[in-house]
Amino acid sequence: MRQSGLRHVHLSLWAAGLISLALVSPALARNDTTDVASTKGFRKAVTLAGIREHQAAFQSFSDANGGNRVAGGPGYEASAEYVVAKMQAAGYSVSSQEFAFRFNADRTPPVLTTISPVAATYVDGVDFASMTYSPNGDVTAQVVAVDLVVPPVGTSNGNTSGCQAADFAGFPPGAIALLQRGTCSFAVKADNAAAAGASATIIFNEGQAGRTVVVNGTLGSVRNYSMPVVGTTFSVGDLLRNGVNNGPTGVVTRVRVDRTDETRNTRNIIAETPGGNPDQVIVVGAHLDSVSRGPGINDNGSGSATILEVAETMAAQERDVRNKIRFVWWGAEELGLLGSNYYVSQLSAAERAKIVLNLNFDMIGSPNAVRFVYDGDNSAFPVGPGAAAGPLGSGEIEELFHRYFDSQSLASAETPFSGRSDYGPFIAIGIPAGGLFTGAEGVKTAEQAAIYGGTAGAPYDPCYHLACDTIANINDTTLDQMADAVAHSVLYFSKRDFGKNPLGVTSSLKGKGNSLTSGGLHDHEDENIDR
Repeated sequence: MRQSGLRHVHLSLWAAGLISLALVSPALARNDTTDVASTKGFRKAVTLAGIREHQAAFQSFSDANGGNRVAGGPGYEASAEYVVAKMQAAGYSVSSQEFAFRFNADRTPPVLTTISPVAATYVDGVDFASMTYSPNGDVTAQVVAVDLVVPPVGTSNGNTSGCQAADFAGFPPGAIALLQRGTCSFAVKADNAAAAGASATIIFNEGQAGRTVVVNGTLGSVRNYSMPVVGTTFSVGDLLRNGVNNGPTGVVTRVRVDRTDETRNTRNIIAETPGGNPDQVIVVGAHLDSVSRGPGINDNGSGSATILEVAETMAAQERDVRNKIRFVWWGAEELGLLGSNYYVSQLSAAERAKIVLNLNFDMIGSPNAVRFVYDGDNSAFPVGPGAAAGPLGSGEIEELFHRYFDSQSLASAETPFSGRSDYGPFIAIGIPAGGLFTGAEGVKTAEQAAIYGGTAGAPYDPCYHLACDTIANINDTTLDQMADAVAHSVLYFSKRDFGKNPLGVTSSLKGKGNSLTSGGLHDHEDENIDR
């Protein structure tokens, strides 16, 4: 996914005492045949133990295959075969949608260390990361800052560092270029550095809220030079520009990148209910792949295990669904939403017209969680650099989740419709979408900690995109709560008569969440960030 510009901060308050059936949107009130009370038995049958059993299987596939379940690798294939077997046993019509993709990832962990004046070793994935399509190389040289104008932390500077060739006037060939994120793409910055004779390039993040974490960037395509490129946190870049802990200038640093670039094959797994109206299809999706650094048990073993448990339960209990439910486990999401993009690109106009809506569940068991709902009506995060427009009907999906959490006396908040997960290709072609998320690399605020518990000032998921995203990296209480909301939404939409009661009636509730929120950030696909 492409991270696009500034994150919004919004204070959404529950209208205490005013939320009642009288204020439910006309569409939901008119045909609420599967309301919260009537989904209780189904929700109870979707168990945390069942979800954790699936996650344990995913963990075992990672353990047996190099510590990850990356698309195109054996850990992913084992996960895909597991899902296929479970869905076939449950009586679904199961198919694999295969596609080829460009695989560009670290072959061995990258290295970033300072040699002098102070020796320091930085941690891959925490302090820095190699950029997708970075050339390989192992360089030790002096770091030279290029056109840096760094304002106080918490403010935005619109930095143009490295965006023009003139920025490199007087740059000593062979040095390592230190640039800051901003204004132009990472590729433009790196290309200009290479043309100026830089031996390596380090691009550090900005300092405002949401832009202090590691820059996981992409150069967009293979480059024709041999200069390694890495992205870092704001703090690492700030240390380097200041001579590391205010030591003398002229920091000597080692940068090493060793990535592989090749064509691989992977697949989406698709399982459809035998019954249900084939002209009214609900696509319920979650990505099955992990990043190359770890097993991905929260990201996104939480979502993919949950929809697997929901699908098994539906097969056992609910064979009289009105609408066809299409469960999909997406491949190669971590490499840029490749599986969902491919799926949408292969739909004919007639097939597109049959898809009523898409539900997406990506990271729903974060250790330091907030119960986020995608802001389908753009009430909390208006359309702009960080939020895409929700197609007509998306706001009603959002409202369904908020109403569910309200019925359970659980707080919920909005997260931007950023397009940074597999719902993105659906909303891009006008299909309504919605879903849940419990937070990724973003930092929990004090206000959120007061409402949701957990630790203020810490990431929602401290193991996001790291090797520690294991079976232990799950908040069981949160996962159980979110799984119930998933089950409720799937059963509700499986029963709804969209012919008589289509999506798209204007919602009567706005700003349903109740916490000051940056939206959790998300999720992935930082590896697809280009600026």
